[in-house]
Amino acid sequence: MDEHAKPAGPLRTGFTTGACATGAAQAAFQALLTGAFPDPVAVRLPKGQTVNFSLAEAALTDGVARAGIIKDAGDDPDVTHGALIRAEVTRLPAGQGLRFRAGEGVGMVTLPGLPIAVGEAAINPVPRRMMTEAFVALASTYGTTPDAEITISIPGGAKLAERTLNARLGIVGGLSILGTTGIVIPYSCSAWIHSIERGIDVARALGLKHVAGATGRTSEAAVKALYDLPEAALIEMGDFAGGMLKYLRRHPIERVTIAGGPAKLAKLAAGHLDLHSKRSRADSRGLAALAVEIGLDSATIAAIERTDSVAQALVLAKDGAPRLVAAIAVKAHATARDVLASAVAPIALDLVVIDREGRVIGRAGP
Repeated sequence: MDEHAKPAGPLRTGFTTGACATGAAQAAFQALLTGAFPDPVAVRLPKGQTVNFSLAEAALTDGVARAGIIKDAGDDPDVTHGALIRAEVTRLPAGQGLRFRAGEGVGMVTLPGLPIAVGEAAINPVPRRMMTEAFVALASTYGTTPDAEITISIPGGAKLAERTLNARLGIVGGLSILGTTGIVIPYSCSAWIHSIERGIDVARALGLKHVAGATGRTSEAAVKALYDLPEAALIEMGDFAGGMLKYLRRHPIERVTIAGGPAKLAKLAAGHLDLHSKRSRADSRGLAALAVEIGLDSATIAAIERTDSVAQALVLAKDGAPRLVAAIAVKAHATARDVLASAVAPIALDLVVIDREGRVIGRAGP
């Protein structure tokens, strides 16, 4: 069975790295204040829910407390599912506030445009706020100050980070501590769209004038070579054309290229902004209408209308296949252009169709 296949039946939610890091840090700080670790530790999430985490490790020596929680991502295929999220806490003199440090397996921010400044540990704002609120509450309860240094680590995190977009976003050395609600929704689109948006933010902060969103690795490699684009200009759009275009509408970049295979871009041509196979299908009638526009014979048009595969439609088109691809490109370009029409600043848009061998087989736009 595919380890990433969606399980049958109701899906179990999980918890973010930020929620786990907060629980571990909170338990460690309480141990420093009282000499004992709460187990389980009760963590208040951003929307007000309280959840309990069992500790996987706990140690208190020489003014340093360490606690760890095993992340449970529920039924989501999260790369950090089962990872140990560890917090090490030491107290600081009153007035010094909270300091966040990256330990083993947690990355450092090296590019502008992310919500955390360059040179800081890749611990996002909401997890930082959750830890701050927990420390302030504990300090108030025990009549002291919340000043402390918090080091978050994920053993093995540097290796896990190779399976994420962190390097492209300028996060080096490990994973990010993420989460806005504390809850992981299985198979949600939010994580991918978050990566798309942060990629655009980084490109804008670097002053890049041209970015490209691709549906897959082959298309990405082709468009990178075609325009000699740097890594930071490549947006791993995947199936979320709408998510990328709508964010660009509010956060424009001078030039945008969309690259993908004919099957994915045929969905965009049909007006779909979500290109996933489970949420949009090849439009055989639309393909047949394009076949009429480019002058294919009636028998071929009828055959194309009966097929449910863009690849098969191109086979049926025979010598007319390049013209059919060109028509798909023009129509897909029009769909994307319509989304960007209300952008807060002008965006030049072009679209490139790539075959499975990485060759450019169709283009539209300037």
